[in-house]
Amino acid sequence: MSSILFHPTVSIFLLLISTSNGLTTPNNNNMRLANQFLLPHNAARYAIRMPLLRWDVKLARYAQSYANQRRFDCALKHSNGPYGENIFWGSGFGWTPAQAVAAWLSEKKLYNYWSNSCSGGKECGHYTQIVWRTTSRVGCASVNCFGGRGVFITCNYDPPGNYIGERPY
Repeated sequence: MSSILFHPTVSIFLLLISTSNGLTTPNNNNMRLANQFLLPHNAARYAIRMPLLRWDVKLARYAQSYANQRRFDCALKHSNGPYGENIFWGSGFGWTPAQAVAAWLSEKKLYNYWSNSCSGGKECGHYTQIVWRTTSRVGCASVNCFGGRGVFITCNYDPPGNYIGERPY
């Protein structure tokens, strides 16, 4: 009898696919888009043993409403709403949810857990919001801005994170 060994990345992928079972149906474009945001978020959380996030339609509606406001100028301004929030802007067209989440997650290398700070005065709050231990829900949206100004993407998190003096995990 032979045994099959999985590469860790394959194992994570299989776990995430199994946890999203029921979220995606062949004719449900909204849930396919949700999974494009949710899977990279949860891969990062899984890697540090944080509970996986659930997609929240209320948060997604909030994100879409705010993204629609930014459609006119594509400005990197926060909504200042009641949720945690990550925002992304990319010039041109065709930016994917996975690319936005990857940009936020690239800040992981800047986060120092032991000092609970970002190295060199750089930004790492997008990463820490994604992995914040008490955050359990996320909703996101994306718009193409008018006049070819680019793509604006936002994700909202509840409960929010990034409290000064607290560790994300």
